[in-house]
Amino acid sequence: MTSNRMFNILVPIIAVVFGLLSGALLMLIFGYNPIEGYLALWRGAFGDIYYFGETVRQITPYILTGLAVAFAFRSGLFNIGAEGQVIVGWLAAVWIGTTVDAPMIIHLPLAIIVAAVAGGLWGFIPGLLKAKRGVHEVIITIMLNYIALRSANAIIRGMLTEGKDKTENIAPTASLASEWLQGLTDFSRLHYGILIALLIAFIMWFIIERTTLGFEMKSVGFNKHASKYAGMNVSKNIILAMVISGAFAGVAGAMEGLGTFENIRVQSGFTNLGFDGIAVALLGSNTAPGVILAAILFGVLKVGSLNMPTEAGVPTELVDIIIALIIFFVASSYLIRWLMLRFKKEEN
Repeated sequence: MTSNRMFNILVPIIAVVFGLLSGALLMLIFGYNPIEGYLALWRGAFGDIYYFGETVRQITPYILTGLAVAFAFRSGLFNIGAEGQVIVGWLAAVWIGTTVDAPMIIHLPLAIIVAAVAGGLWGFIPGLLKAKRGVHEVIITIMLNYIALRSANAIIRGMLTEGKDKTENIAPTASLASEWLQGLTDFSRLHYGILIALLIAFIMWFIIERTTLGFEMKSVGFNKHASKYAGMNVSKNIILAMVISGAFAGVAGAMEGLGTFENIRVQSGFTNLGFDGIAVALLGSNTAPGVILAAILFGVLKVGSLNMPTEAGVPTELVDIIIALIIFFVASSYLIRWLMLRFKKEEN
C-alpha cells in the first residue's frame, strides 16, 4: 500500500520534470534559450502582483474541471463532456445573473446553484444512457459538447440578447468580483471563486473518502459486476457520478460567467477548460489534493506562457507542447514504474 502511494506521488512529479526537460530540449533545438524561456514564464505568472492575481484566477476553473473529470474517473467513467457542462453552467449562471432581481444573499447562491444543476443535467444524459443502454459515455459526451456550444450560441442571440454576440453584464448582486481583491492585485480579474473551488475540492474528497456513497462509486468503478453481486445499485451510481461530475463542471462555468467575464458571448469554438480539466485530473492522480496541485501548475503554465514571446521570443504554443509531454509521461506511468523498479533492483 505504501509503495503504491509513493508511486502515485512520484509519477506526476517525474512526469512534470520530464515534460519541462523535454520542453527545454525543444527550445534548444529551435534556437531559444530555455533558461530565459522558463524565467520569462515564471515572471509572467509571479513577476508582479497583477500576474499573481491572474494566475490564481486561471487556477480556479482548472480546479473545478479537474475535479469534474477526476470524480467521474474514480467511478470508472471517462467524462469528456466537461467542456459542454462548463458552457451550459456558464450560460445558466449568466441567465440568472442578468434576469433575476434579488439581494446578493439570494442572487449569487441561486446563480451558482442553477449553474450546478445545468451542468448536472448535462451529465445526467450520458449517465442515463450508459446505465440503461450501455452506450459509451465518451461518444455521448463528445456529441453533447457540440450541442452545448451551438445551443448556447443560439440562446445568447435569440433569447438573452436581440441578435447580439454578447449579453449585458450580470447584476452586481450576482457577481463574484471584488474591488478589494482587484485593488489588492493591481486590478487583475481575481475573484472569490477560488474559495468556492477549494470548498468543492473538500466536498469531493469527503464524498469519495468518507461516505458510503463514495465507497459504492469507487467499487462500481473497480468492478461493476462484483458491485452488483454485493447488492449495490450500479445504474444509480453511474448516473449519480455523472450528475455530480457535471455539476462540478457547471460551477466552473459559473466562475467564468459570474467572476472573470461577468457575461457570456457567442463562442466560435470551445473554451478548452473542460479538455484541460482532463489533463489536470490525470496529473493529479484523480484525487482532490492532487487536482489542486495540478491546477496550480497548469494555471502557472497558461498565464506565464503569455510572457514568453515578449521577454524570451519563445512562442506560447511551446507551453501546449510541454503540457502534452507531461500528460504523455503520466500516461506512460508503467514505463516510469519499470524504470523505478529496475533502479531499485540494481541498488539491492
